[in-house]
Amino acid sequence: MKREDYLSWDEYFMGIALLAAKRSKDPGTQVGACIVSPDNKILTMGYNGMPTGCHDDNMPWEREGDPLETKYLYVCHAEFNAILNNGGRSLKGATLYATLFPCNECAKAIIQSGIQKVIYMEDKYADTDAVIASKRMFDMVGITYEAYEVKHKKIVIEL
Repeated sequence: MKREDYLSWDEYFMGIALLAAKRSKDPGTQVGACIVSPDNKILTMGYNGMPTGCHDDNMPWEREGDPLETKYLYVCHAEFNAILNNGGRSLKGATLYATLFPCNECAKAIIQSGIQKVIYMEDKYADTDAVIASKRMFDMVGITYEAYEVKHKKIVIEL
């Protein structure tokens, strides 16, 4: 008999997204994303961080203050990085696993790339305009989104 306590696809891919989040240098929020083909092949991954060549030590990580001295005008989100890191392959029909519900800017990239489903772990900004706009756009174009549900296991990523 085969063993019964193996990871489901959702647990496996969300685990990859959680592991990717560990690469983020952001002291406040670490987000990871994993994009998967319709036949459960990992296509690409990403985490929130500074653009390539913008050295982390030279960039601001503050959350408040002069906008030019905060992280928000500089950081690339995990979903955006995953889409850009794809190497030009098609993402049509893919599923995106994200540790945090995508903002409106990432939602636009998700739509444009052809991703059809979003599975997210947290939706802590659900009441913000950015997430409300994301959900409106996803609903408009038929992208499904659902909260990740732990069925009978807990994924723990500590290294």
